[in-house]
Amino acid sequence: MAPSDRPDHPRARLANDEVLLGVLDNTYDPSLVELYGELGLDFVWLDLEHAGPSPWDAPAVEGLLRAAERTGIEPLVRLPSTDPSVVRKLRDAGVRAMFLPRVESAEEVERAVKAAHFRYDGGPGDRGLAGPRARRWGLKDDYVATEDEEALVGVTIETQAAVDNLDEILAVPELGFVFIGPLDLSVSLGHPDELDHPDVAEAVETVRQKATEAGVPVGGLGFGMDDVNEKVRAGYQLVNLGSTTGALRGAVTGWLDGYESP
Repeated sequence: MAPSDRPDHPRARLANDEVLLGVLDNTYDPSLVELYGELGLDFVWLDLEHAGPSPWDAPAVEGLLRAAERTGIEPLVRLPSTDPSVVRKLRDAGVRAMFLPRVESAEEVERAVKAAHFRYDGGPGDRGLAGPRARRWGLKDDYVATEDEEALVGVTIETQAAVDNLDEILAVPELGFVFIGPLDLSVSLGHPDELDHPDVAEAVETVRQKATEAGVPVGGLGFGMDDVNEKVRAGYQLVNLGSTTGALRGAVTGWLDGYESP
């Protein structure tokens, strides 16, 4: 699928109040990225924070992007850091939607979001202008305007500091979305993996409510389809349904459980 044939970019779809569903591919296999597109998912989450290729490994990253483009699925890339140089590198590779890990201040978020734009908040952005893959090596028309219109940079809210500074983070111009990270948040709050602990649940709800009130789209993890549906009813617009390894584990376990030994 040519880039011009891809569905509306996720920034436009979120602005249109659409719900986007995706899966974390933690095998980083282009064939599976293609398959998820064929299955009709909206995005494939490529988590470069916890695993996967280095964001500086252009051939590996571009292979995943090409697989996504072929079937029209959107790569949602989590960066390993908030370093603006990483933002620029992945934007030049062709990543339209990305989110930042472990943010703690509005200042670091603004630096990263600004790095994704040529023009930013009424002034110059901090994106480098060249002829990379995102520009189709100089062949793409209206490159500057299109890139800024399609840039979607979100943040993961997964630390106590991020919750404490949430109002300022939500006010960052061009912030694309907040993705609530309950697992790391549980660690930061002193209750590792206790997602039902009142402190963790309260923090998650605080983030959801404040982001919704600020008009910033909310994303999060779905823990089973009942939870996914509940999150969508609560206003979540980006929901991760599960992972490749989780799906395989469930399928293979089911096969083995159903096997009747002779």
